[in-house]
Amino acid sequence: MQLDYEWFKKKVLEYVGINLSYYKEKQMKRRIESLMKKNGYETFADYYNALTKDQKLFNEFINYLTINVSEFYRNPQQWEILEKEIMPYILKRTKRPKIWSAACSTGEEPYSIVMLLTRFFPLSEIKILATDIDDDAIRKAKEGVYMKKSLEGLPQEFVRRFFKENGELYYISDEIKRCVEFKHHDLLKDPYPKDIDLIVCRNVLIYFTEEAKDMVYRNFNKSLVMNGILFVGSTEQIIMPQKYGLKPIKTFFYEKVMNI
Repeated sequence: MQLDYEWFKKKVLEYVGINLSYYKEKQMKRRIESLMKKNGYETFADYYNALTKDQKLFNEFINYLTINVSEFYRNPQQWEILEKEIMPYILKRTKRPKIWSAACSTGEEPYSIVMLLTRFFPLSEIKILATDIDDDAIRKAKEGVYMKKSLEGLPQEFVRRFFKENGELYYISDEIKRCVEFKHHDLLKDPYPKDIDLIVCRNVLIYFTEEAKDMVYRNFNKSLVMNGILFVGSTEQIIMPQKYGLKPIKTFFYEKVMNI
């Protein structure tokens, strides 16, 4: 079975360009095996062959692989720190911050950033970059339709101002959507944007190997301006951040203090 999985990883890399070796093997293999079982495949070879012929199966695999679990204002207390302390700190240095929501999934995170920024700027002046490896997730993000449950942590004033309710579905306003530029991006192989003041990348790197994390953190350092900020997820505190030219300034927030 292990040889079978090694072959599968190689074929997926050739076919889609996703390197499964950068993901924690035990977790990823277990996820894929459960997906195979659900679809009635017993071997990785049979499953791979089916993926190359069935678009629906392929889309399900990519979506499952990239773990699209998201919500607005996830861990609200951290968003409060971002609003009350981090953004004012950034705005002392620049009045036009460049912000990147990396691995943005289905859009809850970048749209949360835009709504938070309305406390500092008029909507007409807000533009942020949001990227993800999963084109289907980006498509959903651009549609901007969400279940009520994903809005539970969002301040009620934002729900009232920026959403239209229809039963259990909430439609985000076009004026918020226009503030986000969505792009396809693979953190493990694509070039990173430059001169970024704030990178928000949360609850993604927990699935990566130490080698992959090391590469991503180094690339984040190169992507940030000096004194730029990296905002990570609540299970992703960076061990030895100085190795990456970063300094913790609040729990889950790191400032770039040197080039590496």
